[in-house]
Amino acid sequence: MKVKSLFVLLIIGGIAIISCNRVSVKNNEAKNDTIKTDSINKAKNVLSDKLLMATLWFQKSAEMRAIYYQTYNFAKSIIENKLSNSSNLKPKAVVVDIDETVLDNSPFEAHCITNHVSYSPKEWAAWVNKASAKALPGALDFLNFAKSKGVETIYISNRNIVHLDKTIENLKQLGFPFCNKDHVFLRDSVSTKKYRRQVVNEKYDVLLYIGDNLSDFSDMFDYRDSLLAKNIVDENALKFGKDYLILPNPMYGGWVKPILNNNTGIPDEKKDSLMKAKLDTY
Repeated sequence: MKVKSLFVLLIIGGIAIISCNRVSVKNNEAKNDTIKTDSINKAKNVLSDKLLMATLWFQKSAEMRAIYYQTYNFAKSIIENKLSNSSNLKPKAVVVDIDETVLDNSPFEAHCITNHVSYSPKEWAAWVNKASAKALPGALDFLNFAKSKGVETIYISNRNIVHLDKTIENLKQLGFPFCNKDHVFLRDSVSTKKYRRQVVNEKYDVLLYIGDNLSDFSDMFDYRDSLLAKNIVDENALKFGKDYLILPNPMYGGWVKPILNNNTGIPDEKKDSLMKAKLDTY
């Protein structure tokens, strides 16, 4: 009887030890998950701080508005000059990007900052579906001026084709010209704008390209190596202010990818140190 009782006690004790071990393991796992989550959140906060300055500059600085007005005022002079000197019989057009070229999406960036979230297709879709982006300074005036001169507007954007209707709705609400499916070219299967530009160039004599990203102008800028495309810009310096007009966008763009070694899979917690390593200092 005593042997049996001792055996029962041993079994109960063993179960208790196993249960305690399981609880300990679960507690350690929970602790590790908390540490990992805290680390990721800290990394997101660091990246949000960087985006904060860029977004504030874009939304609040008078310098930003001045650059946009300056660019679009200059654009008027360019198309007037080209119209007076063109012998091309094709219909005339200007090609513009949409985001941060004619529409202001900085409220989306502000949303990401204040909610500590990164860009995602879901977050972006929620913003686009509001169709509430405002026109950027000078954009509407310039494109209506171009229309008065017989120049059509072609919008080539890397917004996904699923957002076509909402994009057109947003542009129409603001009074932009040529807001229809014949003039708005969004991304379908590939992100390069090369093939959409080819379609446009077959029909139109394009007088000017305007965008906030070098890839808005030519596919030669689509991939940037360790030289960050600075060499390509230097080789094509005479095109800027003549065929291409670039607008400022410190919030995001093709310039970021080569900073991250063209590795879009880098976790947020590693991006900060990689960005700092690219700085030139003394």
